[in-house]
Amino acid sequence: MAKASILVVEDEKDILDVVDFNLRQAGYRVLKATDGAEGLRLAKHENPDLVVLDIMLPGMDGKEVCRRLKAGEDTRGIPVLILTALSGETDRIIGFEIGADDYLTKPFSPRELALRVQAILRRGQEPAAHTGHLEMAGLDIDPERHLARAGDSELDLTATEFKLLHYLAAHAGKVQTREILLSQVWGYVYEGYARTVDTHIRRLRKKLGPFAECIETVRGIGYRFREDR
Repeated sequence: MAKASILVVEDEKDILDVVDFNLRQAGYRVLKATDGAEGLRLAKHENPDLVVLDIMLPGMDGKEVCRRLKAGEDTRGIPVLILTALSGETDRIIGFEIGADDYLTKPFSPRELALRVQAILRRGQEPAAHTGHLEMAGLDIDPERHLARAGDSELDLTATEFKLLHYLAAHAGKVQTREILLSQVWGYVYEGYARTVDTHIRRLRKKLGPFAECIETVRGIGYRFREDR
């Protein structure tokens, strides 16, 4: 992981310098771009292990960059961490809807940024927790091939969504709090980020379609994968 390359797309020089310095201190190779078009070009040419992406960029904004990354056959697997001043719940939801793996708002803690980067990279490299090929409730979840099917349809899941689905299914019947899911799936627990779990659950249910009811909400506690579907 120390040799992982991180592409930072940020137009504010002071922030770009802070992110660059802290990621280099953490042992990463850092690539930099100050606008969306250049960021997209570097992502395609350099194939970084992760992209740290601002939203409000000159020319092509970060949302469009993220959409194009996730639509490209060669770049869709690159995880994206959005780093932005847009802190509203709607902005966060849109960020996840366009395929971002995580969302961090400015002002930010450099230590938290490094922790988020490490957690995202770990999710992409480690097999799902409690590894094993699962076939249940009409779902087929294969961690070795990173492949999930609902009925006859293959699911287009991000690394985070896949790990979330596998973790819930592997613990079918047991209630998982948002804090447990943050710890086990995201690799960190930060007070105030429980909504991140809710947003990913909504997106995962949407992708599951008629199988969405496999994941039920336990009001005031968290989520549970149904055993009896």
